[in-house]
Amino acid sequence: MRATSRGLIAALALTPLLTGCFAQSDGGGEGTAEGTGGRLRVALAVPPVQALSPYSNDATVLSKLSVAEGLTALSKEGTAAPALARSWTQKNPTTWTFELRKATFQDGTAVTAESVVNALDHANSAATKPRVLSDVTLTAKADDADTVTLTTKAADPVLPLRLASPALAILSAKAYAEDGTVSPVGTGTGTFRITRLTGKTKATLDRYDGYWGGKAKAPGIDVTWIADGTARANALRGGDVDIAEWIPTAQAKLLAADTRHEVPSVRTDSLILNTGGGLFTDPALRAAARESVNGSALVDSVFGGYADPAQGLFGPAVPWAAEDRVPVTGRAKAATAAEVKAKTKGRTLRLASYTNRAELPEAATVLQQQLEKAGFTVKQDVREYTQMEADLLAGKYDALVFSRVTLLDTGDAVAYLASDFMSDGVYNIAGLKDPAVDKAVKAAAEEGGTQERRKKIMQAEAAILRTDAVLPLVHEQAVQGIATDVEGVLLDPRERSLVDVDTHLK
Repeated sequence: MRATSRGLIAALALTPLLTGCFAQSDGGGEGTAEGTGGRLRVALAVPPVQALSPYSNDATVLSKLSVAEGLTALSKEGTAAPALARSWTQKNPTTWTFELRKATFQDGTAVTAESVVNALDHANSAATKPRVLSDVTLTAKADDADTVTLTTKAADPVLPLRLASPALAILSAKAYAEDGTVSPVGTGTGTFRITRLTGKTKATLDRYDGYWGGKAKAPGIDVTWIADGTARANALRGGDVDIAEWIPTAQAKLLAADTRHEVPSVRTDSLILNTGGGLFTDPALRAAARESVNGSALVDSVFGGYADPAQGLFGPAVPWAAEDRVPVTGRAKAATAAEVKAKTKGRTLRLASYTNRAELPEAATVLQQQLEKAGFTVKQDVREYTQMEADLLAGKYDALVFSRVTLLDTGDAVAYLASDFMSDGVYNIAGLKDPAVDKAVKAAAEEGGTQERRKKIMQAEAAILRTDAVLPLVHEQAVQGIATDVEGVLLDPRERSLVDVDTHLK
């Protein structure tokens, strides 16, 4: 028996959303595949950051392509559903017991309680912990071959939902190297097994016939990472791929109508201001940026109507947010244009955006004009996201035009708020250290009742917006490109699912 302790931060809210809808098509037409032997050809947007390690942003690739699984999964209703755990029981407020199903890893070894504890232990001890791991201490014990008991230091009423995070995928012992690297190549439990990963450009996946959930309808998947959105759209139009994610809005209406699938998204695009260093340590300058930035101007000019003006951190795809939204009070007074020029004399606002989402550099250009009108001198830095993530986390920019799935890591709003805005948040690009924000997010994390939890989440949103560390711009609508001879693609507002056991060519 082994024990694992780790810090998990944000407990999870139950947030029902539309998800898992299937794209229907009538065959023929643009994008039809030929000579693929039934294999799916998929174009993804963001190249791997850490060779598909679940401890990085690559984790969602493993869930999108049904490579790896956690103890639980996120249902269409936004609740915890069985995955590698077939059932679970809450013994008391801090203790849960999970019964494992009979399953095997893709290297042929059995999924056991020990292998689950091993996987969770490695997640906790990773040099850079997954964002889902923060301030709730958890101990995992193997009771017998098929039973795992998880104990939290404090009550965590939605622990099963937390465990559905793609970052907590359970991999075989072979996945974990002594140097701390983690490889999902041939070590997951899902319906597709990675057989080859070619740098940051391609991956080959074959059907895993030993999958506990049944035999996939497609024999395999050939993945190509295409960072340029126009190139992804062209690949679909030219019949080079069967599925192309994140079609830029400028390209969406150029696709045939029966290959264009709009998805309500929990993705919010914002201007993140670096409060930890540089120009925006000054609250008056942050307030000036807030007063000058107009996200509504981006809806038609940049997003072609595939977006809604931001109402806060959470948009229409999180329907309860509008009902419980709290007015923002106590914001700093904005510096005038003359004051901005005086305060920033001889200093340049370093504005970052990245190319993986084609709309962001365009949005950055509009925002630059708005900020310059307010008195700032602005210089843009536009690169692929993987090339700039380390600099962003190190605080080397003053502002970032950022696209964030607010319910990605865990299916819960609290986890996003904690990782991105708490003082010890592992994805705190804003460098925010605000006691009131920490207190509000912690209060939401500790709340077990669904309705009360949602109210506290929105109180935390107001506390965050008060700081002007983040200026919401628009709530996106995602556009997925799907060839007409493909059935069973998952259209997921949370962008955690794409291909599963039922996805196939006609």
